[in-house]
This record gives sequence, structure tokens and C-alpha cells, in this order.
Amino acid sequence: MNTNTRPVRAKEGKRTVKVNAHRPRADFGRRALVLRRGRLAIRLPWRSVVVCTVLAVAIAAMAVLALMTGSYALSPGQVLSALTGRETGFVQELVVQWRLPRVAAALVFGAALGVSGAMFQSLLRNPLADPGIMGFSQGSYTGALIVILVVDGTYTQLAGGALLGGLATAVAVYVLAYRRGVKGFRLIVVGIGVSAMLDSLNTWLILKADLDQAMSAAAWGAGSLNGISWNQVAVGGACIAVLLLLAGMLSRPLRQMQLGDEVAASHGVRVSPVRLALILVAVALTATVTAASGPILFVSLVAPQIARRLSRSAGITLAPAAFVGALLCLASDYLAQHIASTPLPVGIITVVLGGGYLGYLLFSEARRRL
Repeated sequence: MNTNTRPVRAKEGKRTVKVNAHRPRADFGRRALVLRRGRLAIRLPWRSVVVCTVLAVAIAAMAVLALMTGSYALSPGQVLSALTGRETGFVQELVVQWRLPRVAAALVFGAALGVSGAMFQSLLRNPLADPGIMGFSQGSYTGALIVILVVDGTYTQLAGGALLGGLATAVAVYVLAYRRGVKGFRLIVVGIGVSAMLDSLNTWLILKADLDQAMSAAAWGAGSLNGISWNQVAVGGACIAVLLLLAGMLSRPLRQMQLGDEVAASHGVRVSPVRLALILVAVALTATVTAASGPILFVSLVAPQIARRLSRSAGITLAPAAFVGALLCLASDYLAQHIASTPLPVGIITVVLGGGYLGYLLFSEARRRL
């Protein structure tokens, strides 16, 4: 609780003078909700709790809107009845089997991308740190392309190829950037170079493929939730749940590392192993999303920055970034379905929004330096 000095008027004889009165006033942004269970205590800033609650309400409203809208329009009551099992027949089939998997995928995948971007930006202390910019999304795409064009494998093989491609790219970038430790700026520069190389490799693979395979790979590479099924949501959601749990366990050393490697090491954090674990978890989140839907770019770049501005925190926190990422992905997919006569891949909408935000970020940085 802070104390603010406020001038008040007091009478001294016939004169009125100003004196300083110290009145305690709560600083809402710094107060926190502490949850305790035995020796475990979790500190949640009140502002972040309020922001996450508001975002959750917005996500619920957006999800209901997405379930209502389509070639066969439904009312909110029909949607809620179908979700609770009171509505049967065609309406229940339409909501639960056709539209709900897409909404669930957008929420789960968006949250994963938001957390992945928040981990990279916190770890490297750079707002431009993004799995797409640093080549990890391209590495996942390369692994999936090899499975599509060479093996012509199943969905499980495709997911495995994307995951292995993303992790292999992460290891390569980490090794190339390692010089008696890994610095954030060096990691970003090496990642950008690896990203350019992988983009060229992916283009060459598509050009050398048969026409049908090339068209399929190019369509998948745009990042789309069209045709997503409960099986893909279940498999991807289970992997993402485990990875989000690991991210939560690593959040405390991540906050220490935001203060600098030396400070974190003085607090007992093993900097190099923790940094490698953070990178692997963040890359695995991105690769899991890529395996299920193709690369959905720029959500991991934009979501953490919006979350930081909403929560007004000194650093980037994972929970608000997850909620913002889920809302961005869901809203982008809704626009992709209804902005044109033919449904578009969600990746096209996120690229437009993310490109606009990146331009705004660069413009703001240029104005700040003038």
C-alpha cells in the first residue's frame, strides 16, 4: 500500500496555508491475490486477475457469436441448449460436431501461441522475439513438408514431423548462437538468418513437388482451421496442456531472468539449462499448433505486447498473454470465415493484423528515437 502526499488547506490564525497531509491510498496495480495451500503460495496481481476475467467474458461472447453465425444461423438460446444437451437433432449436430471443434481449436491454439510468444519475449527481453521471425515456425513447416511431399504420411506422422522440425531448428539456432553463453540479441539475429534459409528450402520443396502435393502443402502452409476435427483438438490440446503446465513451472525462474542473467544466477537460477528448457517448451508449443493447423503467424508476436499493456505489468506475464492469444485467434478465424464469400485461412488474417502491428511498433520506436 502506498501513501500519497496531497495538499490540504488549514487555517493558522487569519491566514489559510497549505500543508501536506499523508493519506494512505491503495495502489490497485500493485496489490495481489495470494492463494496458499500448505507451503505453496501463488501471487496473482489484482489487475492481471481483472484483465483475465474481462478477457474470459469477451472470449465467451465471441465463442457464442462464432457458434451462432454461418450459412444456417442460430439464436443464442439454441446454441446454449445444444451445448447443455437440451437441444437434439440437426442443431445439436451443427453446434457440437461442426462448429465447436473449430472454436475450441482457435481458443487452445491461440492460448498456446500467446504463451510461446510471451516466453520468448520475456526470455530475450525484446518485443520482436517471435517464433515465426526466429525461424521456429518455418522449421516446423519444413518438417511437415517433408512428411507431406516425401512420405505422404498420416496426421500423426505430420504432427511428428512438424514437432521434430521445430525442435531441430531450435537446437540448431541455439548451437549457432552459443558463444560462452547465449545472448538474446545474438539468438534473434541467428534465428532470422535460419528463418530465411528455411523459407528458401520450403519454397524449393514445393516447386519440386507434384502439382497436387504442392497445392495441398501450400494450402496447409497458410495456416487454416478448416476441417479441424475433435481428434486433432484432443491430441493437440493434450500436448498443449502438458506444455502449459511446464511453462507455469518455469515461470518463476523466467521472471528472475528478466532482471538479467547475473541477477538470476545470484538468486540460484541455473541460467543456461533453464534458458534451454524455456526455448524447448516455447518451440514445442508453436510446433504443436503448426502440426495441427499449419503455421498461424504473428499471434505470438502481438498477444504478449497487448497483454502487457492491458495488465500494466513491468514484464510480460503468461496468463494474460494466453487469454489475449485465444481471443485474437478466435476473432481472426471468425473474420476469416465471414469477411469474404469464400472462407479464408486464419493465417491470412493474422498476418494482416500482425503486419500492421509490426509496422506500428517500428513507427513508434522511430518516433521515440527522434
